[in-house]
Amino acid sequence: VQLQACGGGLVQAGDSLRLSCAASGLTFSTYNMGWFRQAPGKEREFVAAIRWSDPTTYYTDSLKGRVTISRDNAKNTVHLQMSSLKPEDTAVYYCAAGRSGFVDVRRLSAYAYWGQGTVVTVSS
Repeated sequence: VQLQACGGGLVQAGDSLRLSCAASGLTFSTYNMGWFRQAPGKEREFVAAIRWSDPTTYYTDSLKGRVTISRDNAKNTVHLQMSSLKPEDTAVYYCAAGRSGFVDVRRLSAYAYWGQGTVVTVSS
């Protein structure tokens, strides 16, 4: 299984950014997909998730209204659209894939596969 994230970069506060994650080696449509981030010196934290079936979406409260997660099962891709970026959004953003089931998709333990991360830097 491979998850390849891309789309990160250096942006200014207030800008928008779209992250993408291409998955291979798994039946993508049967996996919950999530985005997490890890800032320097901090633990990895949940950003957003989308279930395989509904697809129901989940967002962390601190980013709600500024991020949208979506998936394209035909292209085995999940996206994270971020807007009104702030310096505190600076982090490495990781996509993750987890098997379907009754799991809390906001937890790291819900995911079996992780991408390598893409760096987002927001300057003030």
